[in-house]
Amino acid sequence: MGYVIAMAGKGGTGKTTIAALIVRLIKEKKLGSVLAIDADPNSNLGEVLGLKQKSTIGEILDEISTHPEKVPVDMGKDHFIEYQVQTAIVEGEGFDVLTMGRPEGPGCYCYVNNALRNVMGKLIKDYDYVVIDNEAGLEHLSRRTTRSADAFVVVSNASAVGLKAAKRIRELIKELKINVKKELLVINSSQENIEKQRIDDLKLDYLGSVPYDMDIEKISLNGNSLMDLNEKTASLSALRKIGERIWQRN
Repeated sequence: MGYVIAMAGKGGTGKTTIAALIVRLIKEKKLGSVLAIDADPNSNLGEVLGLKQKSTIGEILDEISTHPEKVPVDMGKDHFIEYQVQTAIVEGEGFDVLTMGRPEGPGCYCYVNNALRNVMGKLIKDYDYVVIDNEAGLEHLSRRTTRSADAFVVVSNASAVGLKAAKRIRELIKELKINVKKELLVINSSQENIEKQRIDDLKLDYLGSVPYDMDIEKISLNGNSLMDLNEKTASLSALRKIGERIWQRN
């Protein structure tokens, strides 16, 4: 069974960057096969990992929901969805990427979402590690992807707004009844000390902070991949120190 690392955080906190760096470190440590799932409608995880997405799951479900007649008569809808999901996976060097895309349109998606959850359950078992980059609202995690995670990593910056969003995300985990073994917090782009009480109030296991990294800023501005980031850069060095508790199976 794949070890699931689910990421969430307010927009602009660097959640996708941290998710991509985790994929890179798991690959570098040769811990096993990795599937990166981009479950944020503002999809760019594949891009920061240096891969161009094919079709998205949202597009596939739209097509099946609005044109059910396109499902081959000799292939059940479940098998057709499974085939389409497999074709949407982009293969990289040491990891694969699957993009969920935007939420569904006005049609009925009850059946296809249920079928997709079954397909995703099988897919997750095929990889040693699955890193899911979610939006703050956890839409895909609760309805389409999986309802459990071995490690749930909430990414925030040091702002009051970011920390408030982190607290709300933890509340959503409980409200949506997502089965989580480890609830973790990472402060990203931190240039200041945060009062211990503000961290304690979130009721998340605080791992530490990842400093602002000019090298990441340059890569982002040039549209390059984080796989090209110098291995000795500040962000990777910091994440190596605190990351074991994210991907360690225990």
